[in-house]
Amino acid sequence: MSSREAIGSRLVLPLGCGVVALLVLAVVAASAAGSPIRAGAPELSDLPSALFLAAVACAFVVYVLALVVLLRRRCGLAVVCAIAAAIQLAPLAGPLLLSRDVYAYWAYGRIAEDHEANPYTAAPARFAADPAVRAMANGWRSTDSVYGPIFTTASAELAETTGGSAETNAFVYRLLAAAGMLVLVAVAAAAAPRPAFAAAFVGWNPLLALNFAGGGHNDVWTVVFLVGALALAARGRASLSGASWALAAGLKWAPLALLPLSLLARRREALRTAVSFALATGLIAAGAFALFGTAWLTALLPFAHRHAAYAIPSRLTGLGLPAWLALVPLLVAVPWLVRSARRGRPRLGVASILMLCASPWVLPWYAVWVVPLAAVEEDGLAWVLALAVSAYLLPDRVPL
Repeated sequence: MSSREAIGSRLVLPLGCGVVALLVLAVVAASAAGSPIRAGAPELSDLPSALFLAAVACAFVVYVLALVVLLRRRCGLAVVCAIAAAIQLAPLAGPLLLSRDVYAYWAYGRIAEDHEANPYTAAPARFAADPAVRAMANGWRSTDSVYGPIFTTASAELAETTGGSAETNAFVYRLLAAAGMLVLVAVAAAAAPRPAFAAAFVGWNPLLALNFAGGGHNDVWTVVFLVGALALAARGRASLSGASWALAAGLKWAPLALLPLSLLARRREALRTAVSFALATGLIAAGAFALFGTAWLTALLPFAHRHAAYAIPSRLTGLGLPAWLALVPLLVAVPWLVRSARRGRPRLGVASILMLCASPWVLPWYAVWVVPLAAVEEDGLAWVLALAVSAYLLPDRVPL
């Protein structure tokens, strides 16, 4: 480590430790008796929620301050990654937080593995006595699987190995999500022109820590393959990059919307990337057809029928304005994004943020779709917007 990096590390280290300490305080508040932050717990007192949100908000402020320092000072990548690991693993010490999606993953896996049914045609409500169905949120029990065939197959394998304990299954998904965040930090650092800054931008974000190690959501692995595709493309590995895009889409389809911009930005390798993507997608689709028939194609449908309170269209509707206004920034920006991509700068961070703002279905863990893509680009606008999105989503799902 150079002397400049040593000075930067001495400045950043206390800020990173501050994020860890505040995150631990938030986890302690979530673990308190009567805390409604535990997924599925009754609301007995507002005090744990208020303390939780105050600690997370303070952690976020310290996180932003650390990013400002890292823009001005060089810091050792190993130091940043070590603090990122502490931040991303800290919520594992607490309970399942804010969402019961992990039980839906478990339920769809058990439908395929234990009940030998097709999770794309058999809704969990058909198996009302199943422990996973009893544990999952009521609002999803009548919904067929909305996840890609790769994830559905993986969840079936997990259901076979993790048994019938809700707590065990929830912790396994949380552990996998936390591991995914650590991989994402490493991949983002590998893909970015500022490795230490990118690692902190992703790994020190308290919202991501609470929703992945705390909530166990599967989105992180989709983004691992997405950012991995960008890192491979930057190193001239176009064929592997195309395969990584296909794996990301096999978990959730959303990355497909960003692929055209990426191909435009790298026209020399675009053919190899596209061919590799098509071949890998064909193999994934063949396996999906063999396992699930044509029903898995329904996972490609958007959530147009669902609306989240924090989604911009919902906010506009609440103000008496038409929801379609949320599409205007994206539509206006499309020609600019295409021109930028043709010049070699895809601006996937800004594109993903505009797509998220136009979506009627936005949840706090969807920040993982924008934060890493902003982190790996030299794009101040994307950095500011990604931080704004994270701050905006911070109080979502916290019962007050």
